[in-house]
Amino acid sequence: MSSWTSWPSKEALSRENRPIVRQGIGKLVRLLIVSGALWAILAGAHLNRWQTAVAVAGLAATVAAVWAFFRFTLRHRMGPSLAVLVSMLAAAFVLQAFDHRTFATVVWCTCAVLAMERLPLVVAVPASGTALVAYALLGTSDNWLVTVLTVAGLSLAGYIVRLDAEARGQTQQLLAQERAARAAEAESAALAERARIAREIHDVLAHSLSAQTVHLEATRLLIERGAEQDVVLERVIAARRMAREGLAETRQALSALRGDMSPVEEFLRELVASEGADLDVCGDARCLPAEAGLAVRRVAQEAMTNVRKHAPGARVALRLEYRSDEVELEFRDFGGRAPVDNSLEASGSGYGLRGMRERAELLGGALDAGPAEEGFVVRLRVPA
Repeated sequence: MSSWTSWPSKEALSRENRPIVRQGIGKLVRLLIVSGALWAILAGAHLNRWQTAVAVAGLAATVAAVWAFFRFTLRHRMGPSLAVLVSMLAAAFVLQAFDHRTFATVVWCTCAVLAMERLPLVVAVPASGTALVAYALLGTSDNWLVTVLTVAGLSLAGYIVRLDAEARGQTQQLLAQERAARAAEAESAALAERARIAREIHDVLAHSLSAQTVHLEATRLLIERGAEQDVVLERVIAARRMAREGLAETRQALSALRGDMSPVEEFLRELVASEGADLDVCGDARCLPAEAGLAVRRVAQEAMTNVRKHAPGARVALRLEYRSDEVELEFRDFGGRAPVDNSLEASGSGYGLRGMRERAELLGGALDAGPAEEGFVVRLRVPA
C-alpha cells in the first residue's frame, strides 16, 4: 500500500503504550492550549456576556470535536474523521467572522498539526495546507515574516510528530511480534518436552509392563493346569525381576528428564558386569548431553535384552568410542546356543531397537544393525 494512501498504524495513533512521562507532557500541552484559548476569550474586553458565552460554548465544542477526531482516526474511519475536521475548520472561519481571531488561530493551527499526524497523507496535506493558508491570510499576526516562519514551523512540527508516531507504532508492532514469537517458541518447547516425557514413559513402561503381563498370564495358566510349584515360582521370580528392572529404568528416565543422570560409562560397566560381557572405551571420555546419553543406555539395554531372549549364552562385547563431535556405541554378540535374532523387528513391544533408531534419527544420528561374522552387531552414532 502506498505511503500516501495508508493510515498511520493503530499502534502509532494510540496513546496507551506511550511512556507515562510522555502522556503527562501531552496532557499538559493540551491543557495549556485550552487554558490559553479560554483566557483569550475571557480577557476580551470588547465581548459582551452573550458573545463570551458563545465563545466558551464554541471552545467546549472544539474540545469535543478534537476528542471525536482522535477516536475516529484511531479506528481508521475516513468519513467521520473528515466531517469532524471540516466542521472544525468551518467553525474557525465563523469565529474569525465574529472577530474571535485568537480562538480561530488556535483552531487552525490545531487542525493543521492533527491532520498531518493522524490522516493519510493524500488527505492530510490538503487539509493541513488549507488550515495554514487560512491562518496566514486571516490570522492574528500582521508581520509576514512571523507568519511564514510559523507556517513552516507548524508544517515541520506536524510531519515530525507523524514520523515519531509511526516509528513508535513500528516499535510496538515489533515488540508484539517478538512476544508472539517467544510465546510460540515456549509452546513449541513445551510440546517437545511433553513428547520427550511421553516417549520416555512409553519406552520404559510399555516394555516393563508388557513383559510382566506375559509372565503373570503364564503364571495364571500354570496354576490353573496344576503345574509344579518350582515352575510357577520361576515365572513369579521372572515377573518380579521385570518389575525391578522397570522401576530402575523409570528412575533412570526421571533422572534424564531432570538432567542428573549418572555417567554413561558407569551405567555400561554395571550392565556388562551383571551380564558377564566385555566393555572397551576409546577416546577422551566426557559428559554427554542427556538425550545422547539416554539413547546409548536404551540401545545397550535393548540389545542385551534381545541377546538374553534370542541368543542365550552368546558372548557379548561392547565398545564405546568418544569422537570429536559424536559418540558411537557398538554392541556385538556371537556364539549363542540358539540362532541369533537380534534384528530391529525382534521386539514387538514398541520398545525395541526400531524405536531406538527413531530416537537416534531425531537426535541427528543413526542406528544400524545386521549380521556380522557368527553373531549380530548393533551400532549407534549420535551427536555429542
